Amino acid sequence: MFTYDVAIIGAGAGGLNTAMEAISMGKKVVLVDKYKPGGECTWAGCIPSKALIQLADEIHAAKKYANIEVDGKQIMSKVRQLIEKAHQAEAVEQLQAAGIEYIQGDAKINDQHSIRVAHETITAEKIVIATGSRALIPSIKGINQVNYLTNENVFQLEDLPNNLIVVGGGPIGVELTQAFQRLGVQVKLVEMADRILFREEKGLAQQLQGTLEEEGVQLYTSAKALEVKQANCTTTLTIDRNDVLEHIEAEQILFALGRKPNIKKIGLDDLGIRYTNKGIEVNEYNETSVRNIYAVGDVVGPYLFSHMAGFQAKQAMRHAFLEMHTPIEQHPAWCTFTHPELARTGMTENEAREKFQDKFNVYTVSYSELDRAVVDQKTTGEAKIICDQDGFIIGASILGERACELLGELQLMKTFHIPFHKLKDTIHPYPSYSEILTQLSNAAVE
Repeated sequence: MFTYDVAIIGAGAGGLNTAMEAISMGKKVVLVDKYKPGGECTWAGCIPSKALIQLADEIHAAKKYANIEVDGKQIMSKVRQLIEKAHQAEAVEQLQAAGIEYIQGDAKINDQHSIRVAHETITAEKIVIATGSRALIPSIKGINQVNYLTNENVFQLEDLPNNLIVVGGGPIGVELTQAFQRLGVQVKLVEMADRILFREEKGLAQQLQGTLEEEGVQLYTSAKALEVKQANCTTTLTIDRNDVLEHIEAEQILFALGRKPNIKKIGLDDLGIRYTNKGIEVNEYNETSVRNIYAVGDVVGPYLFSHMAGFQAKQAMRHAFLEMHTPIEQHPAWCTFTHPELARTGMTENEAREKFQDKFNVYTVSYSELDRAVVDQKTTGEAKIICDQDGFIIGASILGERACELLGELQLMKTFHIPFHKLKDTIHPYPSYSEILTQLSNAAVE
């Protein structure tokens, strides 16, 4: 007999969702983490970044009508207050009330049915690894001699810097760049590719890049970071830009270059659990190469989102305890929470062309064609839908106001294989941003 039905290592999005899913099945659950529950999402990712973004957006809007002096200390204090408020829903007391036993400490897997925490051995029928990921730090000259920021410590700043270098033009870097710029920090954004968000629709990413530049962000694209130095409260980054060396200075430097999985010191090698530098290898049910041991969330990838961790958690527990042997088809969707937002599911147009050549259809509508966007003075943006020859959505990207919410309707159609043209018979309120979906579906019929 085992002490628990499932033992979970890691109390971030993956671990918390796994625990709640198992509890809903009537299982006995123990959740182990070296820190407080919440993981990267609560303490250094989704929650704090969105809190900062919201405060920045409010101040940016207010500046249209009044001269506002930003109190950096108050802003950062408010962000931390909001983090603590969001954490209450997943505090240890709440987990215990739900029937989950929580143990704070380092855990290591012993075998297929046991883990070790300090000097205690815990047995369970199933084990789930949900150890998450951490910020990727570049191996550039001088990196070990400077005090740099990542998303893991930037929200602990007591005050806002006057200026900031952000290295990395992916979602995290771009979100933080715009937020800090709107709060009065002069941001210098460095990106190795020729544009920001290079994995997204090129035209939409370029529109967003234009918005950042209009707001005062200094952009350095096609730039490779070579060396970083710190002296007299000034950080200097040397970059190679088109074979020309440039030196960029600021008070602080923040690296937003992606994530790496937390796979060290948890017993993977001892058990022969297969993994790469990208994460633990799992099958379509999120089971590892060792039976009865599952892995979910950032430690698996490839989509490092809290909602994907939740999806994987459900899939793992349903396979583990309900003997569901038909894998659920994955339709990942994501959003970059800039202003305007950039949301996406499925393929870009270039990806569709690589797979289908010219055997697909593209429908686009500009936000400038929406009455609501016109009166709100938020006409920057465009929606693009890509359908196969049978009329099913294979990709959708939206840049614009409320893009993330608008994507939900398209995500539903894509997931359940509903032909896109059927959306034309759905009545959307006027005037609303959702009218853009009606216009797109009308174009698909014409």
